[in-house]
Amino acid sequence: MKSLKSKVCELLSLADVTVNGDRPWDIQVNDERFYRRVLAQGSLGLGEAYMDGWWNCKRLDEFFAKVTEAKLETKVNPASMILPALKARFLNMQTKRKSRKVVKTIYDLSNDFYMSFLDSYNQYTCGYFKNTNDLNKAQEQKLNLICKKLNLSSKDKVLDIGCGWGGFAKFAAKRYGCHVTGITLSDEQIKYAKEFCKGLPVTIVKADYRDFKGKFDKILICGMIEHVGYKNYRTIMRIVHKCLKKDGLFLLHTIGRSTSTTHLDPWTNKYIFPNGMLPSIKQLSQASERLFVMEDWHSFGAYYDKTLMSWFKNFHKHWPKFRSRYGDRFYRMWKYYLLSCAGAFRARDLQLWQVVLSKEGVPGGYQRIN
Repeated sequence: MKSLKSKVCELLSLADVTVNGDRPWDIQVNDERFYRRVLAQGSLGLGEAYMDGWWNCKRLDEFFAKVTEAKLETKVNPASMILPALKARFLNMQTKRKSRKVVKTIYDLSNDFYMSFLDSYNQYTCGYFKNTNDLNKAQEQKLNLICKKLNLSSKDKVLDIGCGWGGFAKFAAKRYGCHVTGITLSDEQIKYAKEFCKGLPVTIVKADYRDFKGKFDKILICGMIEHVGYKNYRTIMRIVHKCLKKDGLFLLHTIGRSTSTTHLDPWTNKYIFPNGMLPSIKQLSQASERLFVMEDWHSFGAYYDKTLMSWFKNFHKHWPKFRSRYGDRFYRMWKYYLLSCAGAFRARDLQLWQVVLSKEGVPGGYQRIN
C-alpha cells in the first residue's frame, strides 16, 4: 500500500513538480504532516499548510500554473469540498447581511494597505497591458477602454456599482466630464473615495445594489459581480435594466470561468473572498436573457497574470511597514493568494471579460473598441 508521501509525490509528478527538487516550481516540504493534510483537505489543506510554513516554493506562480494545467484538483476530492458545494446549492450565500459581513472581511482592511500595492487610481481589477508592462499605464488604459466602450460624454449620468476607492469615478469625471454616482458597502472605501474625488462631479453612496434606485445613461459593474453569487445574477441584471435609460449602455467587467460552478475553492472562500464565486458565460447569458442585447464580449484574461505579478512585486516591496500590524502569517496568505491566482490565469483556467450590453440594441450596430 502506498504511503501518503508517495501518493502526493505521484500526483505532483503529473504536473512535473518534484518534492524537494531544485527547480523554481518544485516544492520544499518542511513538515511531514503536509502529505496527510493535503490529501485530506485538498486546496484548503494546501493553502493552510503554506501559511503555517509546512512547505515552500521559490516560484509559487510557476508551481500553480503547472498544477492548474495538469488539473490536479480533479484528482483529489476531499470531504472539505462537500459542505461548500451543498451550502452554495441550497442557500443564498450573498444575502444583504452576508454581503455586509464580506465587505468587513475584505475591503475594510486599512486603505493604506491596498494603496501600497495598487496603482495611482486604486484599481483592484485587471489592468489592460496592451503595449506596456507598467501597472499605472495599464490601469489607465483599462479605465479609458471602459469609458470609450461606454461612449461617455459630459452629458452622461453614470452609475458605478461597487465603486471601490473611487478610481473609475475620478478618471471618468476628470477626463470625460460626466457625473458619476458610485455605490459601495465599505465604510473605508466611502471615506477614501469621497476625499479622492473631491471637487469633481462625483457622488459616493453607501448602498446595497438591491436597494438602489435612479435613472442613468451608463452603468458600470467592474470587479464586483464576483461577490454577487449565481442566485442573485438575475436580480442584479433586473436592477441594472431598471436603472438604465432606454438608449443607455451597461458594461460588465468580471473574472470568469469556462465552466459553471456555484462556489470558490475552500481556501479562497475562507481567507480571501468569503461567499464569492466566478460566473460562467452560460450563467451571465441566462441572467441577462430578455433584458439585454449583448453588443460586445472582450476577453483579456492573460493580462491578469501581469496585473497580479505587479501587485505582488509592490506588496513585497512595501511589506516591512505592515509586518508589525498584520504578522508573517498574513504575508504568507497574501503571497499565496496573489501568486496562485497569477498561475491560474497563466494556465488560462481563469478568464477576464468585458461585456457591453444595451437594452434594445444599438441602432446601426455597436462599434467595438479594443
